[in-house]
Amino acid sequence: MTAPGSTTETDAAPGTRARRRLTNGQREAIALAVVSLAFLVPLRGLLRAPGPPMEEGFMLVFPERVLAGDVPNRDFLHLYGPGSLWTLAGLFKVFGVSLLTERLFGLGQQMLVVFGVYALARPWGRILAVACALTSALILVPTGLTALAWIGALGLGLFALVAGLRAHRAGTTPAGARWALLAGMLVGLALLFRPDLILALGIAAIPVLRGLDRRRVERMLIGAALGIAPMLIHVLTAGPGTVVDGMILEPIFDLRGGRGLPIPPGWSRLDGFLQRAGALEMLPWPIPRASVAQQLFLWFLALLAVVVFLLVVARQMRRRDPASFHARSLMVIACFSAGLLPQALQRVDSQHLAWVGCVPFAFVPIATFEVLRRQAPAVPTRRLAIASGAGVLVAIALVIPAFTAQRYTDLSLESISVHRNSHLIERNGRTFYYGKPDRAAAANAVIAEAARLTEPGDRLFVGPKNLRKTPYSDAYLYYMLPELDPATHYIEMDPGVANAEGSGLADDLASADIAILSSIWDDWDEPNDSRDIGSAEAEGVLEEQFCLAGNYLDRYELYRKCV
Repeated sequence: MTAPGSTTETDAAPGTRARRRLTNGQREAIALAVVSLAFLVPLRGLLRAPGPPMEEGFMLVFPERVLAGDVPNRDFLHLYGPGSLWTLAGLFKVFGVSLLTERLFGLGQQMLVVFGVYALARPWGRILAVACALTSALILVPTGLTALAWIGALGLGLFALVAGLRAHRAGTTPAGARWALLAGMLVGLALLFRPDLILALGIAAIPVLRGLDRRRVERMLIGAALGIAPMLIHVLTAGPGTVVDGMILEPIFDLRGGRGLPIPPGWSRLDGFLQRAGALEMLPWPIPRASVAQQLFLWFLALLAVVVFLLVVARQMRRRDPASFHARSLMVIACFSAGLLPQALQRVDSQHLAWVGCVPFAFVPIATFEVLRRQAPAVPTRRLAIASGAGVLVAIALVIPAFTAQRYTDLSLESISVHRNSHLIERNGRTFYYGKPDRAAAANAVIAEAARLTEPGDRLFVGPKNLRKTPYSDAYLYYMLPELDPATHYIEMDPGVANAEGSGLADDLASADIAILSSIWDDWDEPNDSRDIGSAEAEGVLEEQFCLAGNYLDRYELYRKCV
């Protein structure tokens, strides 16, 4: 009953009606929507952008070969764990083998990373969590949607940290044990994608495990064993020696000399061949900025400084309050970031810096907020959070725009067909995109002729024109000609590996019915061992057993076995 003279909400004038406050769930949904929008805006451009011919090529070919019964390491060179190939093979089985399926999987991996950042930052509030997630997205999204194993492993690793910290917060309750089991399983799955992530996860495990009771530690170990258990299947099917060679010896000892770049990167010139090629297609940028090479140099130094900054702030927080959940969380994040640095150091180009930097840079807003909160206790924390997040985003966009804001803007404009430098290669419903029209035209022509000259089940060899130097490969051509079997173990070609004496490349070529050789990589020039001339055996086989069938715009040459 309403008291006399009172006004109900229905009768009240619109201007005096109480404003309805958003619920906590609605606020959370809005925050997640803002982060999701960072992926949605450039998505169409990302799905149609040129992909790296070898890396995206083998992420299309390898899972299809798995479906055909091939085993990684045994039947084709693969430098990482089998987890990503198995997952993508399953998606191909359900949705069909296509560039779209592969890139949507790549999108899912990127979202796993960014929302993992959000979940780790969430204890500091929604504003900082959104700022951290957007920072990560601004760095990671411009790298493209190629579904490489590192991104999937990184996302799984971040959620392993989330679960491990939840196990702490839940205490000795049954929920704490369940979170610990989940954390361990996610660690195992991450290692199934990239075994080399064990360094970052191992360092981060120190502050995670400290203070846990024996039961939760045991649950984590059990979970890790369950997560990594499928690796045993891979070892048994591929063979222990083959797995050791393919996942440990080749990537660590054989590959580094031909892939490493100077540390620090050059100030006046980009050292990476693909980096230089990509810089030629940059969108004009209206804001004054350093050269692309200088930005890469600054980014490298900033990455090292940011990791140190996170460690220092986390250490100070732990000293002030050893029991603080926030202090433990930031220490876990800082240790994980430090463990990621070898991935950036092994090849100092923008791709590797982004794969690492999307984590430590993402948490600079939190570390900055913690410093400012101590220095300016009278300022409202909401204002400090906004300033910390916005400041980091603006700094990244101004200092290294070529790899972040500029590329992100370019992809967003490509989504509405503005400044689109992407040219279609297509056959029988399979598509790929190249960044230069002449190369796309040459690829379409050589693919059509190769299909005309062959029968299903014939063997195809793809490689560089100079088989004594194997810095790169147009591996996507195997995907475009799926009725032909790859003739070589080296679908992915690496200098010092494929062209090494006794590598078997010559025997592989001899087994082929046709060969497509590319001159696109003739000018490959990096300050590493990729310049070294390797074995001449494969070139001898080409000269003795193959006849030239066609030249396509001086980009590709097609050879067939001489009758």
